[in-house]
Amino acid sequence: MAEHVRNAGWRAVVLVDDNALVDREAAYRAGLGWYGKNSNLLLPGRGSWFVLGSVVTTALLDVNDAPVADGCGACRRCIDGCPTGAIVAPGVVDARRCLAWLLQARGDFPIEHRAALGDRLYGCDECQEVCPPNRRAAPAEDAGFIDVVELLDADDETILERHGRWYIADRDPRYVRRNALVVLGNTAAPDDAVAMTMLARYRRSADSMLRSHAAWATDRVAERARG
Repeated sequence: MAEHVRNAGWRAVVLVDDNALVDREAAYRAGLGWYGKNSNLLLPGRGSWFVLGSVVTTALLDVNDAPVADGCGACRRCIDGCPTGAIVAPGVVDARRCLAWLLQARGDFPIEHRAALGDRLYGCDECQEVCPPNRRAAPAEDAGFIDVVELLDADDETILERHGRWYIADRDPRYVRRNALVVLGNTAAPDDAVAMTMLARYRRSADSMLRSHAAWATDRVAERARG
């Protein structure tokens, strides 16, 4: 599209997932969709299962009628479906509670949200999965099962080779391990010798962050065992 515009004599710059442009707002003003209560842009008949790409250009183009009318009405399934109550008001998400953001953030994973993380190793789409327009659209492709014990046993190079496309804080695999330890604490059976051995190994880690998460995970497994 940009090449076509340039060939016509205009300037054009492609932006995809670039902080130079608030792409959702540009798409909203272009009349592509409306803001859902989960702050995602929803396209009529498509929901939010799409990726935005933009061409910024000097070309004089016709524009769509904007904005698109709100299609959510009284629905609040995304608000009620958020595991941590991160959607604090329609269209307002508190990143300090959002699991998708916390999985990418630096430092310790907040202890008050670790149980709510469940088996999520990367990302959280609860607010999209419960959204009626999304449920009518084509389902998202299954990302597949990841063995967190195997991941915790992998070296840095292997983790980045397999999961380097993820947004990893500082490109540091220790954050993937941090997330995996929380997941293991939420999912491991008390009689799973392999999982418990891995937690014991990380409780002896030279990394204080990983040690503390492994200790929490061990306590979490023990708590479930006590019922």
